[in-house]
Order: sequence, then C-alpha cells, then structure tokens
Amino acid sequence: MNWDWILFDADETLFTFDSFGGLQRMFLHYGVTFTENDFQAYQAVNKPLWVDYQNGTITATQLQLQRFEGWAGRLDVPPSELNQAFLSAMADICAPLPGAVSLLDSLQGKVKIGIITNGFTALQQRRLERTGLSDHFDLLVISEQVGVAKPDTKIFEYTFDKMGHPPLSRILMVGDTPESDILGGINAGIATCWLNMNGRSLPEGIQPTWQVSTLSELEQLLCKSDS
Repeated sequence: MNWDWILFDADETLFTFDSFGGLQRMFLHYGVTFTENDFQAYQAVNKPLWVDYQNGTITATQLQLQRFEGWAGRLDVPPSELNQAFLSAMADICAPLPGAVSLLDSLQGKVKIGIITNGFTALQQRRLERTGLSDHFDLLVISEQVGVAKPDTKIFEYTFDKMGHPPLSRILMVGDTPESDILGGINAGIATCWLNMNGRSLPEGIQPTWQVSTLSELEQLLCKSDS
C-alpha cells in the first residue's frame, strides 16, 4: 500500500446524506408535511450558511441554529430543538454509500483510516455506531470539536498531530466536495482523490491528484497500486 493513512470525508463520500428525507421525517413529529418547496426555501438559507462556516465567518452552533430560525418562529419551538431532531432523523436514515463497506473492508489492516468531517458531532458518532463501521476507523476528526472547518489548514494540522505526523507523502484525502475536501488537502500538502459521483465540473484552480466516480473505482485504484 502506497499510503500510511487514508482520510475520508463522511457525508456523500462514505455515507448517504438525504437531507430532504431527514427533514420530512423530522417535521412529521411537529405535524408538518414538509414539501419540495419547503426544502428549496430551507436550502436557500442553509447553503450560504455552510459557505460562511467553511470560510470561518460563523461557528458550527450559529449554522445549526440559524438554519432553523424561521421554522422555530412558526412552530414556537427553540431552533436548538429542531436542529437536534434533524440530526437524530439523519442518523436514523443514514446508510453507507454503494461500495463503501467493501472499500473499508479491503483497506482494513493495510492502512490506517480516518474521517475528517465538517459535519456535526451528534450525527457523526451515532451514525458510525448505527452502521456498524466504527471499528474500521483509527481516527475521527469533527470540525465542530476542533473549532475550524475544511478547507482551513488548521483542521488538517490538528489531524496530522493526532496521527503522529506521518510523512505528508503517505497521506491521501478522499472527498466529494472540491471546495472543502480537495482544496483543504491540497493546501495541507497531501494527495487528494475527488469522488465525483454527479459529473460535476472542477472549480477553477482546484486540481485533485485523482478523480473517481464511484467508491468501487477507488477500491480498484488503491488495490491496483497495492499489487
């Protein structure tokens, strides 16, 4: 194996992240039928907040509360309660992406495996337990706990410290979001692999070491380099 460590993003890299399904499930508890139009309105608020979070201009807590402020006012419940209910619903419906279990099984014992995620603590740990994949990972780094998010190099420096500072040439970062996973890895000085399942064009100025369209393709790439 050419690597000592492989670091994965979590959402839409190893695990499904069906936020519409999670919101529908969560709002049923409040007697609300959450529609496609409601979801578009939610995303109009949520997506810019994620950009601000990745740019370091708001905190994880601010993101989690502000995205539910409108609904909190309508339902007369605290935004923190809606956020917790959403993360709980997301953990309940989460599943590994196609090829994820096979990939992790093929890597286990050959390389150390870590997760470095901008997702939130309440979801990440519960999801690993529910999917039965906790024992595949040697390290779990969550931006909410570190205080900075990818692509900030500080979260990578924190991760490398936890890893015991292996050579940068022996670390690979795998993720589905060029603007956080790939740019962050590049800025941290490590090789990157972009999981591009949706046929996106690369944003200007971001060039991953490799690009794959499925986790099965990544498994073949890694096993081929191992032979």
